[in-house]
Amino acid sequence: MGFGIDIGQLVDHWGYWAIFLVVILSNMGLPVPEEIILSLAGYLSWRGDLWLPTVFAVGVLSAVTGDNIGYWLGRRYGRVAIEHYGRRLLLTPDRFEFARRFVARYGFIAVFVARFVPGLRFLAGPTAGTVGLGFPAFFVSNVLGAALYVPLAVGMGYAIGYGAGDSIERLRSVIGEIEHVVLISAVFATAIFLGWRQLKTLHCRVDKDIMGPTKNRSGRDRPG
Repeated sequence: MGFGIDIGQLVDHWGYWAIFLVVILSNMGLPVPEEIILSLAGYLSWRGDLWLPTVFAVGVLSAVTGDNIGYWLGRRYGRVAIEHYGRRLLLTPDRFEFARRFVARYGFIAVFVARFVPGLRFLAGPTAGTVGLGFPAFFVSNVLGAALYVPLAVGMGYAIGYGAGDSIERLRSVIGEIEHVVLISAVFATAIFLGWRQLKTLHCRVDKDIMGPTKNRSGRDRPG
């Protein structure tokens, strides 16, 4: 049984609790596919299995709560502990170092932007805690990011239902849980593509901002 089907069955059986569990774990710092379960919840809202306002509320609450927990874990146990245990979660030193530089450089804005970048989202809370970003700034950025991101991710699933839901439902009686496969595949592919482009752009921008001043200083220090 594939991981995507497990996510679909989790939502089918546990409803809002499944959304809360997966989203809160993702925002605590675990690489859990948050966008998939939110989009699936959006599709199920279109189908009438879940109530859209409750999905929004649960998604935002769990995202903010999970990020706050991740922040305090990073603040309490520091960079060494996160790097040590992160290896078990496929967190490479280079990825953590990039996230650390990004948050240290941009602070409030970095936490907000990270919410929309797959691969960087789950690092935002723990990393902000390790670099010492003030909690009030982190909390405001966290809430604003969640308030925009959750409706966007849920809306993606709802839009798939609105545009192709009738066709998916007609196939459902023949192939079973095909809507989960179609929805998860579409969201996963889109998230990978957009995340790759965003991470590539951020890498270049952060490296330029950090290395640029150093190069300029070095150039001025050289004798003519």
